[in-house]
Amino acid sequence: MESIPYNLSIQIYYEDTDHSGVVYHANYLKYFERAREHVIGTDELVRLWKKEGLGFAVYKADLVYSEGVEFGETIDIRSTYKLDSDYRMIWSHAAWRKGGKKPAVSCELHLVCLDKNKKLIPIPPILTK
Repeated sequence: MESIPYNLSIQIYYEDTDHSGVVYHANYLKYFERAREHVIGTDELVRLWKKEGLGFAVYKADLVYSEGVEFGETIDIRSTYKLDSDYRMIWSHAAWRKGGKKPAVSCELHLVCLDKNKKLIPIPPILTK
């Protein structure tokens, strides 16, 4: 079952861009990470790490770049996730320009859960609701 959609607005700053004035390609991964942190909650992520010794790692990321987003624009990051198995979450992210007919960038990202020894463990129940 897929989660309810989450939207996060991101202002594009000069520091986000490359020499041509468009967002540097790797920065979209940061925006998508920020959206995931908003969905799960910073306090919950800190609690999971400090109390349960649990963290997340990217297993796979597939990005499609359709349009360049430029300095000064605001984009909307739209995110959902679903469980693929007891051990893997699949996140769907898309960066939309204002008035866009399709995402400027889309991403399917697979996350796994690891303990402090970097051993694979099941996704915690708090995220499977």
